[in-house]
Amino acid sequence: MKTTSLFFLLFAVTVAPVSAQEWKSGVQWEEPPVVTPGKRTGDAPSDAIVLFDGTSMSAWENGDQWIIDDGHAIPNRTNILSNQHFGDIQLHVEWASPKKIEGESQGRGNSGIFLMDRYEVQVLDSFQNPTYFDGQAAGIYKQTPPMVNAMRRPGEWNTYDIFFTAPVFRTNGDLEKPAYVTVMHNGVLVQNHFELLGPTLYTKAPHYEAHAEKAPIRIQYHGNPVRFRNIWVRELMPAKGTRVSGPYNKPLQLKIRSVPKSDDDGVNEESDDDDAEQSEEDQSNSDGDLTDEDTNIADSEDDGEA
Repeated sequence: MKTTSLFFLLFAVTVAPVSAQEWKSGVQWEEPPVVTPGKRTGDAPSDAIVLFDGTSMSAWENGDQWIIDDGHAIPNRTNILSNQHFGDIQLHVEWASPKKIEGESQGRGNSGIFLMDRYEVQVLDSFQNPTYFDGQAAGIYKQTPPMVNAMRRPGEWNTYDIFFTAPVFRTNGDLEKPAYVTVMHNGVLVQNHFELLGPTLYTKAPHYEAHAEKAPIRIQYHGNPVRFRNIWVRELMPAKGTRVSGPYNKPLQLKIRSVPKSDDDGVNEESDDDDAEQSEEDQSNSDGDLTDEDTNIADSEDDGEA
């Protein structure tokens, strides 16, 4: 039997179960709700709460004090607060500093997005406008600068996508979990899950004081005609599930089976050709050609020793 065929035969008949395990969390998860994304980048998804669509500031306390011009909201006279209160959120805000450059440092294109009315993501014209780094655009005011400056030119539109996790307080008022914020500025990650030290204050060191689980979003009036548009927010809810058991490993039984290739598939064509040639040579020898063994026998017979 050919060596190659023997190998495949032995391998084919050796079928052994293989022990494997699948890890299970023990949690029975609910199906996630379906959300339809916006048609274009920046458009509100189907589960978003639209806070400004270019036509009305009715979603804001004091919103009637701001100026609406060509679908843009311009700060005027006072800060505004969202009527609805929020905790963990995804917030989308588009804004533009004035095209005409006036002022410098903190006096140029200044406003601010205050999460829960106390944690500020700075709005500022930071295009070639030196100021203190933890007070420039997309900085967490007085706590950390952005990782990079992704500011567009004055008059051009900027986009903030802010992901905020609210702090958690114990019943006695002590801090259990701090707040965290991630910020994308014009599609560039500039704050990566930054741990807030407390409210962003100008005159005091940041420190936490217990507050409600939800609070309004505030947009600041700082005396500069910054324009805002397309403001929407999504409330973030964790995936829902029920624990039905502790974590466990589910045994699996797997079998590995190999199907050998037949000689007809051409695997052993070269060895078959060699065998055929050897067979023809053997046949030729038997038809008249003397082998060394035949010659020895003939010599012995001539000597009378057969």
